[in-house]
Amino acid sequence: GTGLQAIMVAIDNLGGGVTHAIGTGGRDLNEQIGAITARQALALLDSDPDTHMIVLASKPSSPVVAAQLMRFAQTLRKPVTVNFLGYVPPARKIGNLHFALTLHETAELAMGVIEARGPEREPPPKIEFAASQLYVRGLFSGGTLASETLLLLRAFSSRVYSNVPLDPDDRLPDSTISREHTIVDLGEDEFTLGRLHPMMDNDLRLRRLQQEAADTETAVILLDVILGDGAHPNPSAELAPAIAAAKTAARSAGRYLEVVALVLGSESDPQDAGAQIEQLLQAGARVETRTEAAASYVGSIITTLNPDSYGDIAPVALDAFTQPLDAINVGLESFYESLTVQGAAAVHVDWRPPAHGNEKLMSILEKMKN
Repeated sequence: GTGLQAIMVAIDNLGGGVTHAIGTGGRDLNEQIGAITARQALALLDSDPDTHMIVLASKPSSPVVAAQLMRFAQTLRKPVTVNFLGYVPPARKIGNLHFALTLHETAELAMGVIEARGPEREPPPKIEFAASQLYVRGLFSGGTLASETLLLLRAFSSRVYSNVPLDPDDRLPDSTISREHTIVDLGEDEFTLGRLHPMMDNDLRLRRLQQEAADTETAVILLDVILGDGAHPNPSAELAPAIAAAKTAARSAGRYLEVVALVLGSESDPQDAGAQIEQLLQAGARVETRTEAAASYVGSIITTLNPDSYGDIAPVALDAFTQPLDAINVGLESFYESLTVQGAAAVHVDWRPPAHGNEKLMSILEKMKN
């Protein structure tokens, strides 16, 4: 799975190692199955003397099963880094559980490292898009990466359509046709029946890339490039020419097309991550190696193209907080005393609720009033 690959790549890049990587599949965490394989895997890793930290990660799953699995993880002897995408943890640490919010942060926590980084969001790039270009179109081969991107883009747009939506109201009526901001998981069953998975076969994504590039509403195309054993032996050799052609076609039509490639791989992978990135850069793509960075960059573009309107807000001058304060305090005398101690001019009005707050008497008074 691509979530597993993303975490392993990050751990490798941080100088760490992985004893075992067990992909159970997202369906293991639905209520019908109840995470049987995940619980077996946790117990196995807990007994492995070479495993020092256990990582438990999944795309959005059944909340009931996720809670059960976390309770099971708390019975283990070893620390567990947990990332259930979309789950809001009650704290950063509970017992032996350490909670992460993104896939890269999961690797950092597992390694005992949290990198010091500046703000993820950079100033919007100065790109001249045509007036019709408003939306991002994401073409993903990895379901977990698509889900994480949907979560991250919530900070930039109230609605992103998908065939794997976080909210049922955001489901695409037709997965083959994008609608406004769209993230499509091309690894879903609806696309893979009768053909190879897009991690191994780029044909479907190349055709969809051409389709999105021809759409006059498309400003940014975001796609993932997954490296590793079992993936396409040289994905950039096919993707890079298609990206270059799409950008050229858009330019000829008087538009600018931005393409962002999220590359997940390490120098240990057989495809050579550096060579893959270089091909994409030569084609004019922007390359990111972390989902947060890719989503942040894309988000900075779409918020510029689709500014929110909050209406007119009257500005407040900073010196409003430094002017002398005059207060009329009604009721609780301790508030009045606090104001005068701080040097404010205050008048206290001794007020009590009707019937001194007695609910029964207040009810009688209300009846008499009516």
